[in-house]
Amino acid sequence: MMVTRKDFYFTVGLVVFFLPFFLFRDVYEAYYRLNVEHGLLMSFIKFALLATLGEVIGLRIKTGRYHQPGFGLLPRAIVWGFLGTTIYMAFAIFAAGTPKLLMKIGFYEAETLLASGLSWGKVLVSLSISTALNLFYAPVLMTFHKITDIHIVEQGGTLKGFFTPIRFAAIFRKINWDVQWNFVFKRTIPLFWIPAQTITFLLPEEFRVLFAAFLGIVLGILLAIAALKQTDHER
Repeated sequence: MMVTRKDFYFTVGLVVFFLPFFLFRDVYEAYYRLNVEHGLLMSFIKFALLATLGEVIGLRIKTGRYHQPGFGLLPRAIVWGFLGTTIYMAFAIFAAGTPKLLMKIGFYEAETLLASGLSWGKVLVSLSISTALNLFYAPVLMTFHKITDIHIVEQGGTLKGFFTPIRFAAIFRKINWDVQWNFVFKRTIPLFWIPAQTITFLLPEEFRVLFAAFLGIVLGILLAIAALKQTDHER
């Protein structure tokens, strides 16, 4: 893939967008306050922006373009915003529930370690949370996203088409389960998502969803790779 002038402008645009959060304390503090006071709404916004950005980068990898007819940028952002709110809820549930489970099986310091400074014990608790999250929740998220992705493409990427009823059963049968199982589930979950989200739960709570949203950029790239694998498989 050749680097073009559009890639340069795209990169500069990203730097200009994110730079104020690092240069101006007032901008960062405003973001921090909104994140604490309106966690669900901010999760919607962060995933709508960052995870959709990942899909745009994925499209660039697949096709050499940042946009194409039928891609459905706005519908994809809506889906990611919704998924962002479910991720916010899942983080709260698994971050609270997994340490309690660990305590029930004899790891009595689990909750204390999660709230303490960095230690091997905290890493173990974070790994446990990430493992539970990715084994029980991530496959549902990934499958739902795949279904909505197919629905958006089938409706030509239009906003009106996106709000038509989703044919879940029919689309479910269209998923390439060889790629979905053997690459998306079996490889990305244990080799990338569990280690990456172990880091997520080592972070202070207010930064976890933001870090997860940045990981959404990586997800877009992984989805592009999965799509290329599916194309190769169908040839």
